[in-house]
Order: sequence, then structure tokens, then C-alpha cells
Amino acid sequence: MRVPAYLLRHRITVEPYLGDGAYGPQWGPPVPNVPALVAAAVKQVRRATDGREVVSSTTVITAPGLDCPPGSRITLPNGRTTTAITTADHTAPGLPVPACTEVSCE
Repeated sequence: MRVPAYLLRHRITVEPYLGDGAYGPQWGPPVPNVPALVAAAVKQVRRATDGREVVSSTTVITAPGLDCPPGSRITLPNGRTTTAITTADHTAPGLPVPACTEVSCE
């Protein structure tokens, strides 16, 4: 079971982080109009890459399978550009809860 499309009321643009190149961070081509649910909520999260605890100001919920590794750039519906801190794929096979991808952003 996937998160119902009618709950994903916002549209975001995602530029997947590809890594660091000779001239700094590199991102993939923008993926526009990704259906999402955007919540502005401040919470503390642990960065997976180095274990530091940082503050997330926005959480984005999308359908499962979003390509958004930490470091990706996300343009929110209000035009603000933010960076993905962590990405979590939530699944519960056999249970009546929706599968989704949750991205915590700076």
C-alpha cells in the first residue's frame, strides 16, 4: 500500500546529489513537480554520513522510490531551496500502513 496521492498536495523539485567533483558538489538534472506533503517542523536529526546531530526545519513526504540522497537540493513550493539531511524509506509489508519516503531538510 502506497501513500495516497490525494495526500501529496504540494509539488517540489529535486536535484539528486551525485557527489563532489573537481569544482565542488555535483547534482543531477532537476526532477520537477514531484508530488509531496511538506511540513515545516523543527526537529533534531542525526546525520547518517558523520553522526552529527543537526536541526531539520522541514520534512517532506513523497511516494516510495524517490531518488534523493543526503546532500540533494530541494526546491519547496514557496520557492525556498533547501538541502536533504537524511532520507528514510518507510515500508510495512502486510500491514495496513502506507509506504512512503521521508526526507528531513535543513
